[in-house]
Amino acid sequence: MYTRVRLAAMAARPVARASIPLRSSLIGCRPALRRIDHGVLRQAIAGRAWESTIATPPSDPVAPVAEDATQNTIAEEKDTGHFEVKDNEAILFFDNIFPLKIINVLRRNETDTELADLMRRFDSSRLGIMDPIRLVKMAIPEDMPIKVTEILPRLKDGGAFVKFRYSAELDPADIEATLKKRLKENPLKPWFNPFRGIQTRLVRGTPWLEDLHRFPASVLRVEFVPAEVGATPETLPEEVLYSVFRRYGKIADIIPQAADSKEVPKYATIGFPLLRDAIMARNCAHGFVVPESQGGGTAGTMLRISYVKRAKGHNIWNWLTSHPRIVFPIIAALLAGFSVIIFDPIRQFFIRLHIQHSLNFSESRLYKWFQSHRQSFSFGRRREQWENLSGVIWNHRLDIISQLREWLDVNSDNFIIVTGPRGSGKVEVVMKKALESRRDVLLIDCKTIVEARGESAMIGRLAAAVGYRPVFSWANSISSLIDLAVQSTTGVKAGFSETFESQITKILYTTASALKDVALSGRSSKEKDGSTSEDAWLEAHPERRPVIVIDNFLHKSDEQGIVYDKISEWAASLVQNHAAQVIFLTSENAYSKPLTKALPDRVFRVIALGDLDHSIARKYITGRLQNDREAAKERKEEGDKKANDAPNLRGLDDAIETLGGRLVDLESLARRIQAGMSPREATDEIVTESAVDIVKMFLLNKGSDEVEKKWSTAQVWQLVKGLAKDSSLIYNQVLLSPTFSSSMTASASDGEAALEALAAAELISIRSDRGHPRLITAGRSLQRSAFALMVKDRVLAAKMDLGQHNELAKIEAKKITAAENELSLLGSLPRQTSESAGRIQYLLSQIDTSQRKIEDLDKQIGLCKKILNEEI
Repeated sequence: MYTRVRLAAMAARPVARASIPLRSSLIGCRPALRRIDHGVLRQAIAGRAWESTIATPPSDPVAPVAEDATQNTIAEEKDTGHFEVKDNEAILFFDNIFPLKIINVLRRNETDTELADLMRRFDSSRLGIMDPIRLVKMAIPEDMPIKVTEILPRLKDGGAFVKFRYSAELDPADIEATLKKRLKENPLKPWFNPFRGIQTRLVRGTPWLEDLHRFPASVLRVEFVPAEVGATPETLPEEVLYSVFRRYGKIADIIPQAADSKEVPKYATIGFPLLRDAIMARNCAHGFVVPESQGGGTAGTMLRISYVKRAKGHNIWNWLTSHPRIVFPIIAALLAGFSVIIFDPIRQFFIRLHIQHSLNFSESRLYKWFQSHRQSFSFGRRREQWENLSGVIWNHRLDIISQLREWLDVNSDNFIIVTGPRGSGKVEVVMKKALESRRDVLLIDCKTIVEARGESAMIGRLAAAVGYRPVFSWANSISSLIDLAVQSTTGVKAGFSETFESQITKILYTTASALKDVALSGRSSKEKDGSTSEDAWLEAHPERRPVIVIDNFLHKSDEQGIVYDKISEWAASLVQNHAAQVIFLTSENAYSKPLTKALPDRVFRVIALGDLDHSIARKYITGRLQNDREAAKERKEEGDKKANDAPNLRGLDDAIETLGGRLVDLESLARRIQAGMSPREATDEIVTESAVDIVKMFLLNKGSDEVEKKWSTAQVWQLVKGLAKDSSLIYNQVLLSPTFSSSMTASASDGEAALEALAAAELISIRSDRGHPRLITAGRSLQRSAFALMVKDRVLAAKMDLGQHNELAKIEAKKITAAENELSLLGSLPRQTSESAGRIQYLLSQIDTSQRKIEDLDKQIGLCKKILNEEI
């Protein structure tokens, strides 16, 4: 009774706050260091250690014996993992001594002793309250009749075990109650947790001093094991567990083991709202034996407690993986937005450099100086001669060049179209003369784009043409595979990959933004209209706009129509927004269809380039030969080779008349004459080569085109024979002939489409008048001579006539079959009437006419076979 009154009096006193050293009777000197063993799963690291504080008695003769006993006790506890509690000894667990997350901040392989040494270094600073020994000392009053024999820190639990010795008159429960009351009235709050003070509870069980990688959790697994070997433990109900664990803090829930579970030992799960309360419960109640009076059975039931490692919720990840139909489109949108934010400014920068030719060496000062002093070099004269030669052609087309320049300097939201057959010099007229003084010019060659193999190659060439970089054309193939995989698993297209059409649109409209920036780059606020809007300024200054030249427009339009549709729409948006001037260069007659669709209600500005006149062509050839002779003389002076004699120009006028004024053909003629051939011989060789090419590509079906041809051999041969005889054929007359109107070839059943395809292949040329076709001529003057040469070949003519006559005979036989079927139908009527007599007579006359034609064709077929049999 006296002892309890004394404890109550001590509880009424304030806790000592002075930071003074512990008395030698409580702590004493440390003859041996006690280290926490973490070497089971982690490598032990030597160094200073946080050492258990063992109280030793004052020095006396038997001190070495007591020291050895203490060391033996520590070694035994180290090996077993449990405290050795003797009579009149008990253990308190002090919570909130260390920060719980310190084990995560520091290295995971640190031992408890090394971490405690870290706290000792903190103690050397002014913040002495951080020392755990001081916190424990301040929590235990100096006048409390207990003797602290050991302090064992538990860093990962954030607390420390304090073993003490008490007199037999005291009850450990009274000591616990006294400390709880003192700490409640005068709480001690550590520096790292100012909202929760230090708590202490009496250890009722047998704590397990493990150093495993098991970290505190707010959920405990309480297993029911026998207190004695061979005994049967009881499954404790929720009420008993509540009474045992409620003293350590508020309980969130108690979940017993499922009734159908066969897992042993039996267990229950207890959850605490606060992690510190769960730590206190685990360290104080582990190994506690529930007696029979509380429902623990005859031999009692021991509680084995462990932390339940809570699986991370991964709520965000689970939601993302369970909603792919929402997530994948959002990811695709984010990637697209990232591309726009990061890569689009870079791409626009490179496009501006490409349009302004900032990286072009010909625009540098060094190159311009070199050009101005080129007369001093040996090849300067040769270059001047070539420019004089080219001047002959340009003088012939001065009116066309002037017209182009005038249209470019006038404000207009319309297209400029330069047409002409291949080899007529469209690119040279536009790029080298009409746009010679302009810097901001962009040339797009559609031929190189549409002839690329595969969509990725086409995207790459289009990007290179406009300066669009970086371009990841290969990435779309990978994105398509990912998109296909996602679609096959979720049923929804993720949208990672872009279609070919969308990629073209993205490149073209990024180029449009760069073109507008280039057009506005020369704008100055000092100008008279510098304060106007961008659109108004661009409309008022057409000469400042960049020029887009689209060459080979509609080349292979049947295969890549979508490319030309997108280019047409893009060009229409440029001229309508006054961002650029657009010039189309084409040799196709069907250019108006896609352009009218993109820019309706416009009458396009069209310039047609034809062949050179006879006099201009003669000047060109003679000038070219003169340049070659002078170049040969220069090589002779340098000792390279002997100069050639003057070429033979006899018959040059007849050669030009045969070949026409096409620059490609004139160039070929000049090379052959320079090689020593006469104009007549050169012309015959060129005509023969052209005839051979026509036979291979159009008559014998040995061309390299993989696309099915829209014409038949009979149709081509009819045109060859007609144009070999006459310089032009009437369009509608050809279209109404049986070979074109009733062709037996499935791919050539549409006569008008066949003529357009042959015109696109440059075998013929269709001349229009007042908006509709009138005449059919040879594609080049050279080809008319080739047609005549082909007709003179008796074997070839017989073979082609044989095929044509056979097809015409099939056409007439088809007419007879149709008439006979109709007559059979009329004959099946119940009676013949006067109304059907006229139809019957008409059908009979049709059969007679067709039969007569077949007989004539049979005679022609026999003659053709005779020629093929007799001649080689």
